[in-house]
Amino acid sequence: MKNTPLWRALGRNTLLSILLFGGLLGLLWLAELVFPSLTLLKWHETAWCVGIPASVIGVAYILTIRDPHNFTGFFAGIVMSLLLGVQFLLQGQLDSTFLYFFVFVPFQMMSIYKWSRKKDDGGASFEPKFLDTPRFWLSVGLFVIITLGDYVLATYAFSKDGLTDNIAVKLFNGVLISSSFLANYWLIYRKTDAWIYWILYSVAGIGLFIMLGNVFSIVLFLFFLVINGSAGVAWIKMTKRENYGWLIGK
Repeated sequence: MKNTPLWRALGRNTLLSILLFGGLLGLLWLAELVFPSLTLLKWHETAWCVGIPASVIGVAYILTIRDPHNFTGFFAGIVMSLLLGVQFLLQGQLDSTFLYFFVFVPFQMMSIYKWSRKKDDGGASFEPKFLDTPRFWLSVGLFVIITLGDYVLATYAFSKDGLTDNIAVKLFNGVLISSSFLANYWLIYRKTDAWIYWILYSVAGIGLFIMLGNVFSIVLFLFFLVINGSAGVAWIKMTKRENYGWLIGK
């Protein structure tokens, strides 16, 4: 089969992700043994248990799409999104549940369609590019609008507190939502900017879980930051100078 090497890469990356997470969970288990007061592994929580395979598959997804020609990673991305949707549903986070089930899964299906073609709709070679200047600023504007919109939604629909209550937590959560939305969307079109949003997503996750005091999730998002950062660097190196878009004023 023509795409066999691509599927093999997904298989290798899945095995690598399992090994990486096995090592991470092993280290956290040892930390619990050394410091009995720590509670890092929450096997008694259904949502947490669903989140572990979602994270394993998610890392395999990111490792695979480091190669901007390997569309098979998005099949792992669909499975990851479905599992995360279930996890957020169990945690009562309905905004994230909706996004993963009804936005991110369709985005990843569109990515499979787009990435499996050798040319874009204009007939040009479909390769990594930065956004042009107008779309860069449009993206920044959407980022701000979605972040603030989620802040208002969290205030009045979920936490039911005041606009000046829990500001940092709600802002970090809004950045998680907006950055993951834009990252998934721009990946469809192989825009290198997607990795900027994935890095913002990782940083916001670290900040959010520092605020919530969730040590496991802090470690997990630090792990994601390294993975997403390395993938972003790989894409930047593969982006031709003439495709730097807003970075050179185009």
